[in-house]
Amino acid sequence: MTATSTTARQHTVVDSPYGPLTLVAADGTLCGLYMTGQRHRPPEETFGTPDPGPFGETAGQLEAYFAGELTEFDLPLRLEGTPFQRSVWAELARIPYGETRSYGELAELLGKPGASRAVGLANGKNPVGIIVPCHRVIGASGSLTGYGGGLERKQRLLAFEKGTEVEAPVLF
Repeated sequence: MTATSTTARQHTVVDSPYGPLTLVAADGTLCGLYMTGQRHRPPEETFGTPDPGPFGETAGQLEAYFAGELTEFDLPLRLEGTPFQRSVWAELARIPYGETRSYGELAELLGKPGASRAVGLANGKNPVGIIVPCHRVIGASGSLTGYGGGLERKQRLLAFEKGTEVEAPVLF
């Protein structure tokens, strides 16, 4: 689904230890969280008007997450994608903080054991990374594979959630 003339979009940018995060809302509900240089980042002109108004709760929960005080987000989301993509994103949201799942495990949980590549593609199109934790998905061998925000960010987010991250300068 794309923005139409009846959908009011707003955006703002918040700081994070992983670089600036652009938050996007459609009709006041969060529909996007994009990192600098992120693969599948929509064009800036689709983000709507600059307005921090709809993002107070999102910014507060992100701040608590990055402070290590929040392990599960509780925000209304407007996820725009195919039914399969939305089912993958719903499964991502069930991966507990500090844990990982493989693409194959997610495919099994969705009842589509041969669909690990399709799960990977849907994972890569997740419009609200961090909040819907696509960084918690790894390869079958335990390797860090693909991440729209870059493998360094994925590695840092996983280490952060396990409590093993060493403070690193933001390079983005």
